[in-house]
Amino acid sequence: MQSSPPAGRTGRPRSAAADAAILAATRAALVDLGWSKLTLGDVATRAGVAKTTLYRRWAGKNELVVDAVAELFDELELPDRGCLAADIEGVVLQFAAILARPEAKSGLMAVVAESTRDDALRERIRTSIVERQKRLVLEGRARAQTRGELPPEPDAAEAARTVDLIFDVVAGAVVHRTLVSAEPADGEWVRDLTRVLLWGLTTGQPEPPEPPAGDLPAGA
Repeated sequence: MQSSPPAGRTGRPRSAAADAAILAATRAALVDLGWSKLTLGDVATRAGVAKTTLYRRWAGKNELVVDAVAELFDELELPDRGCLAADIEGVVLQFAAILARPEAKSGLMAVVAESTRDDALRERIRTSIVERQKRLVLEGRARAQTRGELPPEPDAAEAARTVDLIFDVVAGAVVHRTLVSAEPADGEWVRDLTRVLLWGLTTGQPEPPEPPAGDLPAGA
């Protein structure tokens, strides 16, 4: 038996224009004020809405910032450059460019830190950012399989694990490079990352083979 909707949840539907204005105002506040000084009151003023409008949509600052950053990542597109390597390089460069934006950098680092003690926030990050952007891996893998660059994966469970692993490798490497190490994810670095990723995808081996004994550096 289905339960009735909770009282007090009826009324006017959410406005897409208001949501867009609020998320844009949140990103602007992140740039101007940073995470620590950002308040829902400031966001409401910038967006031209009542503060209660924000609270009807988001439980607090953490959830609001997750959605504001997630909208940035929705801009990512997988280019069709004719081969898998070039496609990967194109989307990774886009990803790195978004992470370089002040609103993405400060917002993402802050909510990830907060999520270490907030399971609900961690789940929101997973569903709003991680799961939504796995679409790029699914699209790229399907395109590469159509081209004959990658073998088909008839086992659905194994295919899902592959998608998870590809996403984790790419996202983890780029986030660490740009936000933790604070090094540029430039064309050369992206090409090297792509080469390592494709080696694993096309050989199916967990790690590169050991070099021949004669090729070991002196003193090894």
